[in-house]
Amino acid sequence: MNYSEPGLGITVYSCEPDEAALFQELAARFGVQPTTTPAAVTEATIDLVSGNRCISVGHKARITNATLLALSRAGVTYISTRSIGYNHLDVNYAESLGIAVQNVAYSPDSVADYTVMLMLMAIRNAKPMLKRVDLHDYRLTDIRGRELRDLTVGVIGTGRIGAAVMDRLRGFGCQVVAYDTNPRTSADYVPLAELLRISDVVTLHTPLTDETNHLLDRSRIEQLKYGAYVVNTGRGALLDTEALVESLECGRLGAAALDVLEGEEGIFYADRRDRPLESHLLSRLQKLPNVIVSPHTAFYTDHALSDTVENSIINCLKHESRKREWI
Repeated sequence: MNYSEPGLGITVYSCEPDEAALFQELAARFGVQPTTTPAAVTEATIDLVSGNRCISVGHKARITNATLLALSRAGVTYISTRSIGYNHLDVNYAESLGIAVQNVAYSPDSVADYTVMLMLMAIRNAKPMLKRVDLHDYRLTDIRGRELRDLTVGVIGTGRIGAAVMDRLRGFGCQVVAYDTNPRTSADYVPLAELLRISDVVTLHTPLTDETNHLLDRSRIEQLKYGAYVVNTGRGALLDTEALVESLECGRLGAAALDVLEGEEGIFYADRRDRPLESHLLSRLQKLPNVIVSPHTAFYTDHALSDTVENSIINCLKHESRKREWI
């Protein structure tokens, strides 16, 4: 495909400064004219479409059906979401309006590396240790860490990221089991109930859909081994957070490491130092010494960001090329 044909306009919403720099850097190479804005796409910002049929959106803010309808009326026919997940918009409704929606592929290594880091931090009790050192308390405690080679890790979801996590875990010598409704690797697949029963660490990498919402609900969390560790770098709603907090508070679970959280919208990616935290669940989690919370940052590396921007542009160009072929 010739990407050098000039003139394609793309409106890029929820565009952070580092993304904007990449879009401008790649514009000449791909022959596109990006209009970047830090504003989220809403009915109030539809005018920024400015006749562009293709837009690029982030995953940080939900796109309402009313906004999708307004986009359709403004002539938008394609949305490239700079994320792997689609849970921030109603894809079926968009398609009913004649708007195609596509995610982007980026290096799975960013999330896979971060996932293994969180595992190691959880099993080595990194949070309380680092807090003690910050206070100049350098004593060892009676809570010793564990080694991955002695543990069984259960990987739920074996797409590109789940598979990359399993590749990394092989080097640690631990036993790895997997669950997926569509097995696609050579992993040792087991039923979900068995995975929960035998795993010392459970890590979540399945997409968030109606079927996987609260995949680990209260009853499944209760099936986990006593002292098990839960890692989530997928989507917050894969976990029943209330049930997770209760299991952590009562000591039934060993630890949790969460890069995503139910209700993170409006909290993550914002400076909340001078404002009250509305999420009581997040407050309870952060008070626990055995819980690590990070603000949905596993994907955020220079390599993955470059992939995301470039593939968002390529997706828009391919869509326009297909439309011309149909015409």
